[in-house]
Amino acid sequence: MKTVKKQGDNDLDKKTIEEIKKDLLARKKRILEDLGEITGKDKHDKDEHKAIFPDYGEKPDENAQEIGEYTTNLATEKVLEDTLRDINNALDRIEKGTYGICKYCKKPIGKKRMLARPVASACVECKTKLQNS
Repeated sequence: MKTVKKQGDNDLDKKTIEEIKKDLLARKKRILEDLGEITGKDKHDKDEHKAIFPDYGEKPDENAQEIGEYTTNLATEKVLEDTLRDINNALDRIEKGTYGICKYCKKPIGKKRMLARPVASACVECKTKLQNS
């Protein structure tokens, strides 16, 4: 038996977009808090966040611990900043009224994908084509 899809089942409505926006703003706040714990501001650099190099002492094992933690902080900083960029871009698309529209084919992305990946800017079809090329 063939199921009939109702018109609008896959469309993003205002209520859903507002819920996604609320979630994105909460995620943004948590990411900024996490970044604040592992980074500091560098007045000589345009980057807002710079991983902090810890100082545990001068002993070789302390130096190794410092380097290990700093390396971890650098990787964590990169992931958090990339996620923050994606969230800010999604929030910008919400404000501009282009949220949920594929940036490549200009078709609606679909509610299920946007709920699963709220920062998505491409539909599954276009994303698959990009990854396979």
